[in-house]
Amino acid sequence: MDAVNPTPEQLQKVLADTPKDQPVVMLNLLRFRDRANYKEEAPERTGREAYTLYMEEAAACVRSVGAEVIWSGRSVGSLIAPPDESWDQVLLVRYPSIDAFMAMIESPEYKGVVKHRTAALQDSRLVANLENRV
Repeated sequence: MDAVNPTPEQLQKVLADTPKDQPVVMLNLLRFRDRANYKEEAPERTGREAYTLYMEEAAACVRSVGAEVIWSGRSVGSLIAPPDESWDQVLLVRYPSIDAFMAMIESPEYKGVVKHRTAALQDSRLVANLENRV
């Protein structure tokens, strides 16, 4: 099943299960559409081009909550995964807390640019992770 945006139920579960006082690293696994699929009129773009535009426009939203992209790269293949599962790009974003992440996705500025992400992606995973404290 392809998934692009979280459901309200998924958001509530992660909010309830994640400590509020720890940084959260979001693992993004991304598969792009061949052609971006906007709901409204938009210039012709590939999915990757639409996602690049999303990253450029969302950068201020990320910084405004104290978050940062800590790694981004193209996926070259999975060693352990179902045979039909593949990803085009992997992205790690560190947020100061789960509340900072929620503040970002609920901001009017972010809601104005997320259309590029939605148009760009055929499938994705967004996994919240806590860093180990040794």
